[in-house]
Amino acid sequence: MGEVRGAGNEARCDAPVLFSIVESPGHPNLSPLYRRLGITEVRLASQRKAVQALKRHAPDFVVAEFFYGFGNNYAGANLSNLDVFLASLQRYAPNARVIVLVQKDQRGYVDRLAERFRLYAILVQPVSAADLEPLLRG
Repeated sequence: MGEVRGAGNEARCDAPVLFSIVESPGHPNLSPLYRRLGITEVRLASQRKAVQALKRHAPDFVVAEFFYGFGNNYAGANLSNLDVFLASLQRYAPNARVIVLVQKDQRGYVDRLAERFRLYAILVQPVSAADLEPLLRG
């Protein structure tokens, strides 16, 4: 699994768990916010690692960046980098709140993803702790 921030190497049972899927340098470092809110962050460096972690522990929240598949292997059944993970999430953690971070020029494509999967929120980058905090509290 990725790095678990919390007590030891295991997520605390009483604390909400958040999967932070960090696939680019543009993903904001929101770890201080998560710690302040008492949320256990599991940082994962890829969708593949996120799916593996999902099989071991169901998160309460997911924060991940959206990347549209412009003419690559996403052009078929998959729309973006998130499709496979979100399909697995429906099976292992259907109540997880998914917060998608997206660049302004790709914002329109996220609506197509939202037609396929339940998304809790969509935030246009750059994203700050002030943008995310009400979503984690609500």
